[in-house]
Amino acid sequence: MMNIPNFLSLLRIILVPVIVIFLIQGEYAQALIVFSFAGITDALDGMLARILNKQTQLGAFLDPLADKILLSTGFISLSIFGLIPSWLTVIVISRDLIILMGIMTLSMMSVPYEIKPVFISKITTALQIGTLFLALFLKSFTFDAIDYSQLLSFLSWLTALFTILSGLVYIFKGINILNRSSDK
Repeated sequence: MMNIPNFLSLLRIILVPVIVIFLIQGEYAQALIVFSFAGITDALDGMLARILNKQTQLGAFLDPLADKILLSTGFISLSIFGLIPSWLTVIVISRDLIILMGIMTLSMMSVPYEIKPVFISKITTALQIGTLFLALFLKSFTFDAIDYSQLLSFLSWLTALFTILSGLVYIFKGINILNRSSDK
């Protein structure tokens, strides 16, 4: 069922190619504006779903899918354009692939599971969005007197740390689910 929160998730997916087109054209400020709007839709869709009591199975699927498409495309694009370190992109994409492989493994083994984001993954998502935002912001505006590259470097390392930690949390959760299912 399409409702406002689901529409916002779908809109976030639709905005991804717009961001990439702006990046290809070197229109970093426009890419920043669209990316910021997409980030706002991420915050709004979950909040509205809870407030309006419009949580749906479609929304439970669309919201994380929209996040993954936005973040994966953002990290790949910005690393290609040299705005963020490529090693960070490898960490972000690898974590998502490992989680996806875990879900596929549980599904293939017919092990029941519930996908619920853990708190550290919410922090990780916020840091990932913040890293992409800062990289676009720094590319969009020049600051002659101050070098903000150290800030981006610090944020990149912090994002990497939380991405790895959240990935480990999901790995351990998956192992626990497998162990519980084999005990039955």
